[in-house]
Amino acid sequence: MGGFKFFPPVIKTLLISNVAVYFLLGFFGLFKYEGIPLGAIFNNHLPLYPIGEGFEIWQILTYMFLHGGLMHLFFNMFALWMFGMELENLWGSKKFLLYYLTCGIGAGLSNLFIAPLFAPVGPTVGASGAVYGVLIAFGVLFPDRPIFIFFLLPIRARYFVILYICLELYAGITGTSDGIAHFAHLGGAAVGFAYLLAERKGFSFEKFFPGKKIRIIRDSRNNVSVTSDGMKISDASYYDINNSDEKIDQARIDEILDKISQNGYQSLTEEEKKILFDASKKLN
Repeated sequence: MGGFKFFPPVIKTLLISNVAVYFLLGFFGLFKYEGIPLGAIFNNHLPLYPIGEGFEIWQILTYMFLHGGLMHLFFNMFALWMFGMELENLWGSKKFLLYYLTCGIGAGLSNLFIAPLFAPVGPTVGASGAVYGVLIAFGVLFPDRPIFIFFLLPIRARYFVILYICLELYAGITGTSDGIAHFAHLGGAAVGFAYLLAERKGFSFEKFFPGKKIRIIRDSRNNVSVTSDGMKISDASYYDINNSDEKIDQARIDEILDKISQNGYQSLTEEEKKILFDASKKLN
């Protein structure tokens, strides 16, 4: 019911948007506005510039959708898909998107305030910081999952993540001049780890971004129940609820409705369908 998706909604949207931005900026960069190449305008306002050297507040988001070349774009999007699809299937789209953007913003802040302490920093582009946050989450949630380096050498996810973080930390501290924003990667990973740690302690970031609430509307003429967004739930099995002492937990109903909002009615178990159907009859 629902099943595993190889291209869940947020992953699909991020892949399409990153690829589209890359090619659209390349295309429009061929033109000029008042004698100024559009490519120069884009490059002056969309990458993440150091503070005092062209920084503008929106760059903390826009830099994540820019890439320095096709290989840069390909490897970021491949890693996002490979490690992110299982996370989105497990968490749901809303939580995954919030986590991804949080890691990306954290990576940008790290590049703004920490990276300059170790090496000169120039304009930064790429989704790598957010992707490193996704990589950390994959290693934490699936520590024993095998990852095949070069598609040949198996290594457990936990060791793969530790190896990558150690390499990034060494490169960042030694101030290597390879043009890679190592502290953006480390910042995305650190923010992702802190996010997961806070959740394990019971803190929920999703409460700051409440989703659409769904109400149940009972249509007795057609013997079906319909959610407020028009979704029919007539395929639920019928159960007699003559026992008036039976109480339906409102918190449980809200949880089920949120699940429908995130993943669709088809993702519910038979028990959840029964609870929802019982609730609709109580309302009637």
